[in-house]
Amino acid sequence: MTNRPVIIIGNGGHAGVLTEILIQQNRTIIGFTAPEKQGNRFGISYLGSDEIINTYDCEEIELILGIGSVNVTEIRAIKFKEFKEKGFNFATVIHESSIISPSAILGEGVHVMAGSVIQSFVNISDNTIINTSSSIDHDSYIGKHSHIAPGAILSGGVKVGELSHIGAGSIIIQNIQIGSHVMVRAGVLVKQHVPDHSKI
Repeated sequence: MTNRPVIIIGNGGHAGVLTEILIQQNRTIIGFTAPEKQGNRFGISYLGSDEIINTYDCEEIELILGIGSVNVTEIRAIKFKEFKEKGFNFATVIHESSIISPSAILGEGVHVMAGSVIQSFVNISDNTIINTSSSIDHDSYIGKHSHIAPGAILSGGVKVGELSHIGAGSIIIQNIQIGSHVMVRAGVLVKQHVPDHSKI
């Protein structure tokens, strides 16, 4: 983990939570990008649209993808891939109150929010959000660009494909396989495998 200055992409609620974590960790925040000029509740500077990032040296900064999601969306994946192709790296952000097993693997640009628990031999792929007070038990796998929403519980051995959204307060029992591009609604109990491009 480096300690390079960061630029935050986005200025909504998810970006705000990330900003507060970064401030608590004394990270240097250069500013944020957004389609139009706007204020920031933490006093962080508006830099311009995302294109302004291209004027920075990719070896000197890291990016924070502050765009959240409330369902299956490819916006986060598109932005991540766009700037990776240009040589930029994305910082992994971990709240100090989260509990992460030493044997867990976290990919690039992963966000682990307050109160989350990630148990032994869990593999979290790039650009995934593990949101507030969610729990992922042993030997589970989360695919790229996915979102485990607040309070979701994944039992041991669960596999989640890329670009999937596991809704707030949902429960997935052990060894269930969730496909890619899947939307699990809030509060759902999942007891059987879910194919790609499903909404349950």
